[in-house]
Amino acid sequence: MACAAKSAALVAGHYRMPAEWEPHAATYLAWPHSAETWPGALDAAQRAMALLAAALSECERVRILVANEQVEQSARAMAREAGALLERVEWLHIPTNDAWIRDFGPIFVNRVDARADLPAQLALNWRFNAWGAKYPPWDLDDAVPRRLAARYGFPICDLEAVLEGGSVEVNGAGALLTTETCLLNPNRNGTLWRKQAAERFLRDYLGAKTVLWLDGRIAGDDTDGHIDQLARFAAQDRIVAMVENDPADENYLPLKDNLARLLAMRDERGRAFKIETLPMPDAVYYRGVRLPASYANFYLANGAVFVPAFNCANDSRALGILARLFPQRRVIPIAAAELAIGLGTIHCLTQQHPLP
Repeated sequence: MACAAKSAALVAGHYRMPAEWEPHAATYLAWPHSAETWPGALDAAQRAMALLAAALSECERVRILVANEQVEQSARAMAREAGALLERVEWLHIPTNDAWIRDFGPIFVNRVDARADLPAQLALNWRFNAWGAKYPPWDLDDAVPRRLAARYGFPICDLEAVLEGGSVEVNGAGALLTTETCLLNPNRNGTLWRKQAAERFLRDYLGAKTVLWLDGRIAGDDTDGHIDQLARFAAQDRIVAMVENDPADENYLPLKDNLARLLAMRDERGRAFKIETLPMPDAVYYRGVRLPASYANFYLANGAVFVPAFNCANDSRALGILARLFPQRRVIPIAAAELAIGLGTIHCLTQQHPLP
């Protein structure tokens, strides 16, 4: 089934976006290749990605996008050296402009009713414009969802709205977290895109029953405030939020405001959420520029939590908190300082394909 934008209304209201902790069929990655994204650190970023791919391969299938055979062979060698289970890694010759597949990859939704004329699972192909046209060109990234659909034969629906995967976070039961600074920014969908229009799309296509809005971002963020750097669901009724304990740090006030908002939020039944907090890591700089380092950029794979680590004292605290919140999962730190040079880490570089 191919679904054009003009017929997207046919599927509206029949699907929900599963929570990240629900079982995955696979995880998608796009191999880092841009020296502009990782100036002076591309090799280090690739080796960090190889370690991530190797760890993921112990949990589930890993599907890695590479430009061509030559890049595949280089990436395969790094993955092998990192200990990847190569029989669980698929190499897809799909070129990209960059590696942030969380934001340009398909978002998968599962059918919630008995409409047998609709597929059990659908990939949503939101438009992608490189975070408000900040990093041209983005044509190859924008084409990835349809190229993956052609490769694997899954049904896909085109939507005429810009939305990045890192800008939304769901609990699988109807609550959705996002930010005003990103989703309502005119550089995505123009000045007419207001809360009402945004919430309609989130309700119709991601199954949101209640949309929870935060404001603010962390230092170094170039996405206008992606939620996956700020606050994440740890269960249907539990949210874990980043906090900065140093009043002199520029993240202190915006994260304090976010926490106050979260404490006042209610779910679709009017119940308060249980709010947990994660400390910010020490400030991370590269060539004098502060990077958007955050433990909230963790990724939930089958049976594991992959957590960015920044070689600072709060790494162990963050790992301990997440181990308590996800007691049935292994908590695996991934050295992320080199990845953060590209202004994102683990969650930004992954996209889950949930089971139908």
